[in-house]
Amino acid sequence: MSFKFKKTLSAFSALTVASGLLAATWLSTPVASAAGTATPAATSAAATPLKIGTVVWIGYGPFYVAQALDMYKKYGVSVQLQFFTDPGLLPAAIESHALDGAMLTYDQVIGSDAKGLQQKVVMPIDFSDGADAIVASSDIKKVTDFKGKKVAYNPLSPSDFLLAYALQTNGMSDHDIDSVNMTPEAVPAAMVSGSLPIGVTYEPNVSQILAAKKGKYHVVYSSHNAPGLIADVLVFDQPFIDAHPAQVKAILQAYEDGLAYMKSHPKEADQIIGKALGVSADDVKAQLEGVYNIPPKEMPQSFVKGPSTKSYYTSGAVIGSLLQKKGQISTVPAVETTIDAQFVAQLAK
Repeated sequence: MSFKFKKTLSAFSALTVASGLLAATWLSTPVASAAGTATPAATSAAATPLKIGTVVWIGYGPFYVAQALDMYKKYGVSVQLQFFTDPGLLPAAIESHALDGAMLTYDQVIGSDAKGLQQKVVMPIDFSDGADAIVASSDIKKVTDFKGKKVAYNPLSPSDFLLAYALQTNGMSDHDIDSVNMTPEAVPAAMVSGSLPIGVTYEPNVSQILAAKKGKYHVVYSSHNAPGLIADVLVFDQPFIDAHPAQVKAILQAYEDGLAYMKSHPKEADQIIGKALGVSADDVKAQLEGVYNIPPKEMPQSFVKGPSTKSYYTSGAVIGSLLQKKGQISTVPAVETTIDAQFVAQLAK
């Protein structure tokens, strides 16, 4: 997942979560009005929009399309996307009821549930397939070259997870590098200024770094080297799922419509997504190559045991082990406690 610079999110407001202990900046994007007479269910839902937390990320394209074209109204719900600049704050915002749900990465769900939260994946959204990356100056050729060098990344985030996996598979750990705490959107400016040799971030930040000074930076390692390990998911806590199953289902249905529109109207969809990301339609087309949005018929694969990293039973074991070794969690929660497959099963029929 990723988010853009200030030009993309020009109107931020402060949101305090978890009894004022955590603060996030966010932008509320109201659902566009649509012509026609709303049904009583739609009118009721519109009066109380569902607050869904997110960050600006190419893999969330179907939701941006659904938002822009008001595809939620068809299913009797209204959705208000709230954009955060730090994805690490999203689980706490759900817990404090500042949000009804959020788009997270699966490693965040494991970390949250290991700490006693009841947050469950109701739908797999996408797999990062190159859009998350470790970018370095041209003189740094491989991961083992990171030893002793400054590496900037956002702790307890997908960037941290990708870096940990890259280091582990190369016989290293974070003790071998000089860790620099930095949010993903700050990485491009730090690298272009020459003050930072290595940074972990994601699109569209990766493209910005590579385009800044052609030939000076390159991708050393990316999510393409670890397929399925960085998975974006839609999450609600158990009490909300129990109380509002129809609304949860409606969001999945709108996602399906948004994805279908991307397939049938690619040019128009690229323009809509580009507006959300603050980039051109051509940039959207290129960035979409780095993610794989999961169609409904394939979603059940994530919730059943299997050898592929598309299964949370397989990828979750790797993720849990890494988080435990890094001391972020004491025990790895059972996969069954992190998922609720009922809505995917209904959608895939």
